[in-house]
Amino acid sequence: MSSQTDVAPAEPIHLTDADEYADIVSRYDAVLVDFYADWCGPCQMMEPTIEALAEDTAAAVLKVDVDQFQGVASQHDVQGIPTLLVYAGGEQAERMVGAQTGDTLETTITGYTA
Repeated sequence: MSSQTDVAPAEPIHLTDADEYADIVSRYDAVLVDFYADWCGPCQMMEPTIEALAEDTAAAVLKVDVDQFQGVASQHDVQGIPTLLVYAGGEQAERMVGAQTGDTLETTITGYTA
């Protein structure tokens, strides 16, 4: 991995500009992208887990509100939420659709941060 990657923040990054997506996923060694909506029950259930992963793992966590960023969601073929993508070295490595356990997500992420 590049020595120019940033240290992942301990809090989720909320996408504020569609143009930032590619920059964020390439800025960190590993990134968990959470495509969610505020009205989505499973997304709300996963929120504490997502926040804990940002704090407890070496991966950055990027949250993308599908209602606000429909174009970004469409570009990444998000058809159901939550959709979770894992990027390693700027490339998509994993895709998970639906609620996931914290253990599953942590195991998946640490496979790319070790």
